[in-house]
Amino acid sequence: MKDRKKTTISVIGLGYMGLPMACLLAKQGFNVVGVDVDRDKIKKLQKGKMIFHEPGLATLFRRNRKRISFHSKPASADVFIVAVPTPITQKKRADLSFVKSAVRSIVPVLREGNLVIIESTVAPGTSSGVVKRILDKKKFRYALAHCPERAFPGRTLKEMIENYRVIGGLDQGSGEMAKRIYKTFVKGNIFLTDLTTAETVKLLENSYRDVNIAFANEMAKLAHRIGINMWEAIRLANYHPRVNIHVPGPGVGGHCIPLDPWFLVDVARKESPLLKKSLLLNEQMPLFVAQLAADHVRKYGLKIKRFGILGVAYKKNVDDARETPALRLAEEFKRRGYEVRCADPYVKHFPHPLVKQDDLIRWADALVIVTDHDIYKEAKLSSENIKLVIDTRNMLSDRQRKALVGAHVILLGAGEEKITHGRA
Repeated sequence: MKDRKKTTISVIGLGYMGLPMACLLAKQGFNVVGVDVDRDKIKKLQKGKMIFHEPGLATLFRRNRKRISFHSKPASADVFIVAVPTPITQKKRADLSFVKSAVRSIVPVLREGNLVIIESTVAPGTSSGVVKRILDKKKFRYALAHCPERAFPGRTLKEMIENYRVIGGLDQGSGEMAKRIYKTFVKGNIFLTDLTTAETVKLLENSYRDVNIAFANEMAKLAHRIGINMWEAIRLANYHPRVNIHVPGPGVGGHCIPLDPWFLVDVARKESPLLKKSLLLNEQMPLFVAQLAADHVRKYGLKIKRFGILGVAYKKNVDDARETPALRLAEEFKRRGYEVRCADPYVKHFPHPLVKQDDLIRWADALVIVTDHDIYKEAKLSSENIKLVIDTRNMLSDRQRKALVGAHVILLGAGEEKITHGRA
């Protein structure tokens, strides 16, 4: 790799992964070109404005923005990193349209010897198949690698620096070229392999987590049948040295776990029945929560017209609501004829009305805790109106439960004898 100051790296896709990557590379002294088709996003970044919240990113951006230029089209560069979304279609197949479009945009400016790195999560065989076929139009030698993203919202920068990375290369030289780029800021181990194995590793990781969560959710359902607190049972079971059961919840959200396993199912539907069933089970959890609420409304004759959803981010302490189970839960309550409002201290935009937390609690007849934001641990969640509270994250403290005088308090994954009527 030539002098970093003479090396230009183009990052295509300036979302939750691409923008932090651009900033980290700029910090290492590379000339960075940030590219995104969203012109409004480009204009904001050109003016020095952040487009989303991530701890530490605003400071990193401010300190290194002089080494980053922002454009809506790729220009000549030495390295191109593709970090665009890969959603799924309605038929649960990998939607590679953004990846294809990004790679096609590189072709006019690609030069012999350039390196193309795909960071987007893709189905096995995509890099050596779809991506390579597009790049091969140039009829000269280039380098191609796949390095799946490694980050956790709320800890993105820390994990991009400290986590291990897997790099798959079209050949040994491609892998080594990509490794030299990542080695400038990655402190964790970097492992080299082939393109398809690297693609599969990322999918395996998220598939494992999805299946484990599905098991926990199935056990949560079972708990309501047999009358135990599954949270306590899981806690005790995890003392076993070879057991690591995840915790249940209202469903799985985010840009990875509820989507990535479908890429494996798509390429081997007959061979992946467990994976498919796990995905579908987790998808149905918001409906289970809604039915749990309906059952108790009917059982105790509760007069409830307004459901408040507390937390719409897909995970705690972030502003990311992609694939959040809160959306399906809200839609299910509306389908059943209830009014629905939501509150979240981080999320600014959501398909259903977002109000302040205190206003939501005063307005609602029933409250569902969907996201386990730390701020909720000490919050006052009681009012004279609230008759039902469903805690899907095991968040409520004893103090909070005791304050819910006259309300039915239900913990997802706990038997009915754990329900508190009135003062606990």
